[in-house]
Amino acid sequence: MSTASSLSIRLPGADRRLETYTLRRAPPLATATPKRPFTRIAYSAAHVVADPYATIDPWITAAVDWNATIAYRQRLWSLGLGVAEAMDTAQRGMGLDWPTSLELIRRSLDAARDHPGALVASGCGTDHLAFDAATTVDDVIRAYEEQMAAIESLGGRLIVMASRALARVATGAADYERVYDRILMQSKQPMILHWLGDMFDPALAGYWGSTDVDTAMETALGVIAANPGKVDGIKISLLDKDKEIAMRRRLPVGVRMYTGDDFNYAELIAGDGVGGAKNQQHSDALLGIFDAIAPAASAALAALSEGQVERFHAILAPTVPLSRHIFQAPTRFYKTGIVFLAWLNGHQSHFAMVGGQQSARSLGHFAEIFRLADGAGLIEQPELAVARMRHLLALHGVDD
Repeated sequence: MSTASSLSIRLPGADRRLETYTLRRAPPLATATPKRPFTRIAYSAAHVVADPYATIDPWITAAVDWNATIAYRQRLWSLGLGVAEAMDTAQRGMGLDWPTSLELIRRSLDAARDHPGALVASGCGTDHLAFDAATTVDDVIRAYEEQMAAIESLGGRLIVMASRALARVATGAADYERVYDRILMQSKQPMILHWLGDMFDPALAGYWGSTDVDTAMETALGVIAANPGKVDGIKISLLDKDKEIAMRRRLPVGVRMYTGDDFNYAELIAGDGVGGAKNQQHSDALLGIFDAIAPAASAALAALSEGQVERFHAILAPTVPLSRHIFQAPTRFYKTGIVFLAWLNGHQSHFAMVGGQQSARSLGHFAEIFRLADGAGLIEQPELAVARMRHLLALHGVDD
């Protein structure tokens, strides 16, 4: 078989017809360890690899392939990226329970000790509470404190995740202020706050006490201002670059804006130079899409660190259509595309997910990921990717 034919595959199109697609011959992005530190802090929220051999009910019980899961984090560290552990991308609250999350955090922190300078920040939430167990703000505070203590006892740094329980029991902004003030005053080191929009989790609608984003932002900024030295930064995942920029320009000196905008990350990280302090002029990153585009993210950040702004944008520009596709509505199912691409590139041996979430997207969705990843230079092993895509097509009854 010729090289051209071995890299060709018939994929379903929008009109339900099969069309021949041939992978481009350009070499994939290099995956070398960066030569110098990045000028932006960049965390990748990392996915977990399910254990397909576990005899469980996968919609009910989480089973993790620990070796493959930690190996993926080692890859991220080798590329100069930090790991945001046990977050939404790891299916926290969508299959990954708190005991398994804590074990994931413990193993990740242990593995990071073998990688000098490796960054790990871990999600701290209230997801161990049963739905009817939280009826007051005090219940939410105790739940946060329980997870805080567990993670800090391992030496972990905290990302304060948005709480479904708090969104349910809070009656207004004052309840959010009370909860976050209480958490922040107890922290051993500066925390990252996470504002996750309801496009990622509908249960978080009205977070910070209002469905109006500007009003909610005032509350979040007030919490940060009231706790000087306790907040390293805030990640906002609203998929609205203008709101992020507006908030960034109002952050206190030294408090970072970690972009969670998987639609507009390139321009937000590059920054606009506007603002009286450095932290107000650009965003750092804490992104789920960095799991899928890690080689491109690393290469682009290295270019930015060397002052090569045009190259930074040239590398990331073709990843944006891929990211927008992976994170298309219903956005909460983006994890399926992340894991699909990891499987396609040989970073795990199967395409099974915690909670059975591999079924959350369509065959056409996967076919478009295949095309867009190729266009972004993110197909790392072309022959393997074609072979695995053929397996997926066959599973769906499509004869290539």
